[in-house]
Amino acid sequence: MFTGLVEKVGEFVNVRQRGNGAELTVAHDGWSEEIVAGESVAVQGVCLTVVRYNEKSFTFDVLNETLSKTNLGRKKTGDYLNLERAMKVGSRFGGHIVSGHVDGAGKIADISTVGDDHLIRITCGIELAEEIITKGSIAIDGISLTVTAEGDDWFEVAIIPHTWKNTSLCQRKKNDYVNLETDVLGKYVKRYIGAYTKRDDLTMDRLVNAGF
Repeated sequence: MFTGLVEKVGEFVNVRQRGNGAELTVAHDGWSEEIVAGESVAVQGVCLTVVRYNEKSFTFDVLNETLSKTNLGRKKTGDYLNLERAMKVGSRFGGHIVSGHVDGAGKIADISTVGDDHLIRITCGIELAEEIITKGSIAIDGISLTVTAEGDDWFEVAIIPHTWKNTSLCQRKKNDYVNLETDVLGKYVKRYIGAYTKRDDLTMDRLVNAGF
């Protein structure tokens, strides 16, 4: 489990094919706490397991499906990657609940500036867009952000200067793909309502009693 607060920005080194899978290597500038093989790290919002670690790099096992369905398969040597270690029990919860299970890819339609901030519009599939609401939370490349506007197949987020400078967003440009994970609470609501809309006993009273 993660919070969407990026701890460090690493750099993509390479992906090496191994049988039906691959190994991803990510360079970093060190961590204050020891990292051990088997622990989870979110890389661009994708939960991966460390298989090897040293003072300068991580190595992860990665499924080919992961490479094809996230932007990790599009990265080049030197590209920035957002890194976050799994959340500790009892630590501050500054972002929102992020599982590290990417729901799909979005495409940057536009990047503009408003004062010192950056405004990013992202297009995505309609099914994903249905789980995104204005003022709700979304993880973009593993970064916890607040939705400022949304439509049938797009949404927008505003990026403050600190986030822009200290995450991989500073390298992003129009038509780039980003990893998206919608709010897990919204998914449960959508599933619950979807199941009950198929039943004849769905009433406003039932929805109110269920907390909607």
